[in-house]
Amino acid sequence: MSGRLRRGIGLVARYPLVPATLVVGVIAVVLAVAAPEPWGAWVASAYALGVAAWVAIGMFRELRSGRWGVDVLAIVAVVSTVLVGDHWAALIVVLMITGGRALEDYASHRAQDQLRALLDRTPRVAHRLRSHGSTEFDEIPVADVRIGDLLIVKPGETVPIDSELLDETAELDESSLTGESLPVAHQAGDRLRSGSVATGVTVHVRTVALARDSEYQQIVRMVQDAAGTKGRFIRMADRVAVPFTLLALAIGAAAWALSGDPVRFAEVLVVATPCPLLIAAPAAIVAGMGMASKHGIVVKDGDTLSKLARPAVVAFDKTGTLTRGAPEVVRIEAAVAGAERELIALAAALEAGSAHVLARAIVRAAGDSPLPGVDHLSEQPGLGLEGEVGGALVRVGRPAFVGAHELPVGPGESAVYVARDADQLGRIVLSDAVRPDTAPVIARLRRLGVRSFLVLSGDAPATTEAVAAALGIDRARGGLLPGQKLAEITAVTEHPVVMVGDGVNDAPVLAAADVGVAMGARGATAASESADAVILSDSLEPLGDAVAIARRTLRIAMQSIGVGVSLSVVLMLIATTGVLPAIVGALLQEFVDLVTILNGLRAARPPRA
Repeated sequence: MSGRLRRGIGLVARYPLVPATLVVGVIAVVLAVAAPEPWGAWVASAYALGVAAWVAIGMFRELRSGRWGVDVLAIVAVVSTVLVGDHWAALIVVLMITGGRALEDYASHRAQDQLRALLDRTPRVAHRLRSHGSTEFDEIPVADVRIGDLLIVKPGETVPIDSELLDETAELDESSLTGESLPVAHQAGDRLRSGSVATGVTVHVRTVALARDSEYQQIVRMVQDAAGTKGRFIRMADRVAVPFTLLALAIGAAAWALSGDPVRFAEVLVVATPCPLLIAAPAAIVAGMGMASKHGIVVKDGDTLSKLARPAVVAFDKTGTLTRGAPEVVRIEAAVAGAERELIALAAALEAGSAHVLARAIVRAAGDSPLPGVDHLSEQPGLGLEGEVGGALVRVGRPAFVGAHELPVGPGESAVYVARDADQLGRIVLSDAVRPDTAPVIARLRRLGVRSFLVLSGDAPATTEAVAAALGIDRARGGLLPGQKLAEITAVTEHPVVMVGDGVNDAPVLAAADVGVAMGARGATAASESADAVILSDSLEPLGDAVAIARRTLRIAMQSIGVGVSLSVVLMLIATTGVLPAIVGALLQEFVDLVTILNGLRAARPPRA
């Protein structure tokens, strides 16, 4: 079976009422031609009333939650056309109802399908040592780990459960939890939180909690609680549903009263069928979501796209969102002027043999420069490296390790010191640099109408405030735990609020914001699952594209609704005279639908700004 055929069967199974309506229509036509009795009319009418009853049940559920939509007008149109004997018009109305609902649902499912590849990063297994001091281990499900078990965490792997460090020293990447982009040094006995990533060497730990009680699981529970309290957003078409419904019913009732013919009421309601509301807006939303995806951001549903069109506040995590999320060399301070190139070459020669995150940054900074050979290279975890270069002992690492006096650095900076024998050669200063596209994206968002910006980070307050100030953002809070971030975002009074983040610690606040946007190229499972939109690349540029696309999509959708409603009102007024039979009115309404849908599909074109 071909992939295209499988997709077709899947669509039929997911939206059975659309093909069912077409099949019933064909059966009704055959019966009308072949049978002397009005079997075709009875089949069409029974089916139309059945669909109307199904829609009515859903409508009553919506009413109980305080929402009033366009469904009531569609139901009245179906029932009235059946009562006056125009079953063909009823079938056309049913096709529009089922088609519009399928179109909305299809857009949401298509976005979800594009995200599944991003949502499988949670640690599922742990490496449990068979005995103390042993190097042999068993790979077991995380849920089977018990308190006191001895585990090893290999370089690049995530600590699966809250644990106690058994090694003398270890450095871990905690950026996904705290926002601190530089590795954090730990000593024996320190508690390591699940979600931390081992860097450089294998780490030995003893678990101090069960999986369900660990840091990662607590964050997931906060995500679920925050998502459960997020208010539902009213469909765009529902904004004009009540006045349009009342107007249509009033015109239909007036036509009936003035003519004394109930058929007039049905004729008015057929051309008043809210097909532009049911289909035109979803068509624009589908097109807009597709365009957003082409620009590198997957929007999960139409409500999210509607909110992205008019954000009042955009809040950012710092590490990995406003910044690159990994340290880079920002300056080289040589003890002798002009010796910077030699300094970085010596440091890179030693660091090339290390998997440490700072080592990778130093090697990148050395570029294509030839590196000297190193003999007898050794690494002291948490301290640095040493080796012989040209017969001299070279050390790279912490000040105490190389015998240097520690000098102050700026907010968010870290320094690696270099010594050759007894000579101090200088230091290399690293920092998590601001993304080059961050400032242009913020400027673009300002042009698009965003009134306020906010930075929320688990990193040190001084570092957070320095990054915010460099970008012209005057509201910044640092040193925040996930629960504190959640409290900060829920305290914002301007709405809609868009929150952009990339780590596990951002998951609760992404779920609580009106629109949560995850940096999917780096983000963890919890962040991507709780977000309403996911940026697929390691860049902020798609955020500006998404807002521009959403604004244009919303404008086109409202235009489509306006054109459709206006044409429907004109047809309603004509129908009051009795010159439009219901079936003719239904066909004219199809023309209105075509006009509004074609207009809505303009959202598939890229925005100008």
